[in-house]
Amino acid sequence: MATLFVTHHSCIDHDPGPGHPEQPDRLRVIQRVLEAEEFMFLHREEAPKADLDLIKKVHDPAYVDRVMAAIPQSGYEALDGDTYVSPASGDAALRAAGGVCVAIDAVMAGHERNAFVGVRPPGHHAEYDRAMGFCLFNNVAVGARYARDAYGIKRVAVMDFDVHHGNGTQDLFYNDPDLFYCSTHQWPLYPGTGAPDERGCANNILNVGLTAGAGTAEMKEAFEQSVLPGIAAFKPELLIISAGFDAHRNDPLAGLSFVESDFVWMTEQLLALAGEVCDNRFVSVLEGGYDLPSLAGCVAAHVRTLMTR
Repeated sequence: MATLFVTHHSCIDHDPGPGHPEQPDRLRVIQRVLEAEEFMFLHREEAPKADLDLIKKVHDPAYVDRVMAAIPQSGYEALDGDTYVSPASGDAALRAAGGVCVAIDAVMAGHERNAFVGVRPPGHHAEYDRAMGFCLFNNVAVGARYARDAYGIKRVAVMDFDVHHGNGTQDLFYNDPDLFYCSTHQWPLYPGTGAPDERGCANNILNVGLTAGAGTAEMKEAFEQSVLPGIAAFKPELLIISAGFDAHRNDPLAGLSFVESDFVWMTEQLLALAGEVCDNRFVSVLEGGYDLPSLAGCVAAHVRTLMTR
């Protein structure tokens, strides 16, 4: 078994407009760095389109229809103050969610050791009936629903180390005791959610806020004291990672001070945990990361760790 890399050219074609931080070059630099010789043994697969009916099991069906109807024939259309769509955005959004599903297929069937899904638009800010924060559909939530429907598993955990709290994933998981959402994020910061007292219907939400400037020591304390014990106690059958790399100290949209080796350490810890609690079922999905050199380096380090564990 090897590590699977899932992506699609349509996810580059999604264009939110000139000067937007969630730019197509984010995925271009990732694809470029993963073409290096050290990644020649990565298995690769193109992301298929997710079924709209599946997405409508996660999001308000009327909202899904509104998003797809908003895709313009040319130019740009705003869904909120930060979130724009262009002609290729509908296909990209379906393939972003579908990429998570095909990665879950590979891992659940035992064909691959683990997977990294390099797609955009990202997903973790997309709520039940609302696009925001560059996100249209919640890719990891769609993946969790798919895993439960297709493989009969009950308990799915999402660990989100993006610098911004995944309000959308929390919203979609909050009232389901068999879904667990854990987040480390800068606090306070956009989108304003992620307080420790947001605990879910069955203590199935775990938020660990980090103050601006926090780095390696604070991250490791959060993992060792809260994140790893929390996920272990939940005993998921599948672990999905919302892998945002914008907690890096060079990222322009936030103020944490992580370095590349921190993402390696987090990945190692989460892989080890998956080995203990869910038979190594581990799927990582790209979220944020807006300094292109740092993003490329961190993704390379993350995928290298997936390949060598």
